[in-house]
Amino acid sequence: MKVAIIGIGRMGAGMAVRLRESGADVVVWNRTPAKAEATGCAVAGTAREAVAAADVVLVSLADDAAVVAAYDGPDGVVAGLREGTVVVESSTVDPQTVRRVEPLVTGRGATLLDGPVSGSIALVEKGQLTFMVGGPAEGIDRVRPVLDPLARQVFHVGPLGSGAVVKLAVNTVVLALNQALAESLVLAERAGVARETMYEVLANSAVGSPFVSYKRAAFERPGQVPVAFSIDLVAKDLDLVRQLAERVGARMPQAGTNLGVATAAVAAALGDRDMSAVATYLRMLSGEL
Repeated sequence: MKVAIIGIGRMGAGMAVRLRESGADVVVWNRTPAKAEATGCAVAGTAREAVAAADVVLVSLADDAAVVAAYDGPDGVVAGLREGTVVVESSTVDPQTVRRVEPLVTGRGATLLDGPVSGSIALVEKGQLTFMVGGPAEGIDRVRPVLDPLARQVFHVGPLGSGAVVKLAVNTVVLALNQALAESLVLAERAGVARETMYEVLANSAVGSPFVSYKRAAFERPGQVPVAFSIDLVAKDLDLVRQLAERVGARMPQAGTNLGVATAAVAAALGDRDMSAVATYLRMLSGEL
């Protein structure tokens, strides 16, 4: 199948390389061409050009504004769509953003799914992501040949927008774990227990989980491990959680607290650091840094 990938950030690049190595015909577009070229895939000059011959389009962008901008305009995704193409919006965005672009996509005779993912860059490289997909079942069936090389599991979670809702709910737990890990380590350190010792206990205790294992190096060696998910994106996602919770009337005091910490860490110039640097921010508050 011919696949277009719009947005070559960490996840988009990982998906592009994985699909290329799996034998798919992949063309990519990114606002920064150098990142697109690094994937080894064919590079389009515009989003419109990238999707023009695609059977499936995967969109992976940083935020809602970038998504809307990528779909719109004479050189945008919508302008290049052909009838029968399936677009999978895998960015972490507000469900309302997905619904906002749906009529633009369907107006071209194409199908829109929202299919954000759960998983790290290491997991996309192994083809073990989890896709949470909202939209028509027949659309999911058509994109299976593209999702299967990327995914360990593909969940159909409901109508369009449901994928975005489930992703925000999942990230609520992930980001709470990140905050709890940071607080636990800083508490133990302040009380005289070595960071590595504390992490070894956590990893082998009742709270041990894939996330705890995956983030071990980042927490134990701050600043020495490549950024997997930055604190500014943590704050962005938690703000989306806040907005959704307000609309549906859900009380989420823990998520609100975690948003406050992430926002403060961004204000302390840690926004481009890995999410594990929440611990660094807490050490700053404790006067250690």
